[in-house]
Amino acid sequence: MVTTDDQSAYILHRRPYRETSLLVDLFARDVGRLGVVARGARRARLASQPFVPLTVAWAGRGTLKTLIRAEPAAAGAFSLAGPALYLGFYANELLVRLLPEWDPHPALYDAYERLLGALGKNDAPEPLLRRFELSLLSELGYGFALDVTAEGVPVIAEARYCYVPGTGLLSRDGVGRDNGLVLRGHHLLAMAADDYRDPDTRRSAKRLLRLALSEHLGPRPLRSRDLFRRSVLPAGPAR
Repeated sequence: MVTTDDQSAYILHRRPYRETSLLVDLFARDVGRLGVVARGARRARLASQPFVPLTVAWAGRGTLKTLIRAEPAAAGAFSLAGPALYLGFYANELLVRLLPEWDPHPALYDAYERLLGALGKNDAPEPLLRRFELSLLSELGYGFALDVTAEGVPVIAEARYCYVPGTGLLSRDGVGRDNGLVLRGHHLLAMAADDYRDPDTRRSAKRLLRLALSEHLGPRPLRSRDLFRRSVLPAGPAR
């Protein structure tokens, strides 16, 4: 049996497995996403909560490894509550759905850790999420320029552009009126400069990145989005 050295990792998702064990999706800084079996974890109350930086080790020769150690790192857990908690679940679900197994992404791991830290401080969430989503797309090879069109033409603040899935940004003059998501040039340039102070820029960024991610997520909806909507929308009248 091959045993790994200690790795820095986070729990992305866990689910029951047999009577006392868990199937756990880990995001490890040096190896990427991987699945492990945490044997007896349900009975032993293994430290396997999301948003807790862990030092882990696993063993095994197959694709699905056996977790042999999971200890909280010295840095301590990120305390997420309310909407921030659901946004953390959203980031976890994106990683589970989109990251291939055993594909290291240390820069994305660092971006994820920055996101958790900022959410724990109750910083404005939308810019944080947009930066993380852009990092995710870029790391997966699906990134696109925000200040240059797919034809290589610089974006102009006064112009309008279309984002077409699978193609990228196109000049508004080069496509039909209903082809793609229409975006203002000054919103795109603000996103390229990491400037999300304008509410309209934040709205445009949300629409753009939702469309860009949906191309790779497929038709199955994200559970975390539904949980978030239910958590922030007021309850309807009693029935």
